[in-house]
Amino acid sequence: MEIRSICILGGSGFVGSHLINRLYKEGHRIRLLARNPQRCKHLFVLPNLEIVKADLDDAAELAQQFAGMDTVINLVGILHENKKGDFERVHVELPRKVVDACHKAGIQRLLHMSALGADPEGLSNYQKSKGRGEALVRAAHGENLQVTIFRPSVIFGCGDSFLSLFGKLLQWAPIFPLGSPNAKLQPISVNDVVRAYAASLANPATYGNTYELCGPQVYTLQQLVEHVAAVLGLKRMIVPLGDLSSYFQAWAFELSPVKMLTRDNYLSLKTDSVCACPFPEVFGFAPMSLEVEAPMCLGLMPSRHPRAFIDSAKK
Repeated sequence: MEIRSICILGGSGFVGSHLINRLYKEGHRIRLLARNPQRCKHLFVLPNLEIVKADLDDAAELAQQFAGMDTVINLVGILHENKKGDFERVHVELPRKVVDACHKAGIQRLLHMSALGADPEGLSNYQKSKGRGEALVRAAHGENLQVTIFRPSVIFGCGDSFLSLFGKLLQWAPIFPLGSPNAKLQPISVNDVVRAYAASLANPATYGNTYELCGPQVYTLQQLVEHVAAVLGLKRMIVPLGDLSSYFQAWAFELSPVKMLTRDNYLSLKTDSVCACPFPEVFGFAPMSLEVEAPMCLGLMPSRHPRAFIDSAKK
């Protein structure tokens, strides 16, 4: 295996933390760029991991931090905007600056995290911005910069904000009104996502390609919530909402102190997050079933007191 020097953006998040652990164990040298290194405290236990405070909006600083590295991995993404323009800044302008910094620093390998459903003509601002950013990165592929793009469906695993979020909500809501219950998803384990990233690093067969990443089975959102309740041993009345009610529920959550759902998320759920083709054979493994991994992760959830949920959601 070729040992590489890898600069990672977005490494303090859910996927990033899992990816860093895997790449570190494989012996790669890792530099993590973070706006706030304190958010990376859970990674301080890894000796020799280089955590650098950096302004990710500064293209010159990015080029400086990329210097001397073999590979750049951009995992940065947001599901909600705190202020108008955040999607454009994070999903479009940052990839543009990353590509520019890669050229200036002589980086020859770039891995980019997009999303299933990313489309410049998508229904939601999230999808549109992700689509424009993905297009910028794809256009940058060439002789001097080998690009691979990943488009995962919703990602689950220990420490996620998907199945675990529903688990926390179900613990204190005996009647659970569920918006967009018929939305189709094909969840993939975070462990399979990071395996795909690691397997593609030095594999020329992945250069210039875009890969959809999905688990082995398609579910409706309601089926997933029912599965979470069953795993936790909770008897809950799950009430599926119609389209108009789903919209107003998203609006209400958008106005709440804890932003768990927005009208833009509601629009994203109108597009099925389902892969059009089987899991890519180039990675050499089959994705794990949600039924295998989810019970273990849900069993590790913290306190079932609603106050604990509210406090954790605000972090």
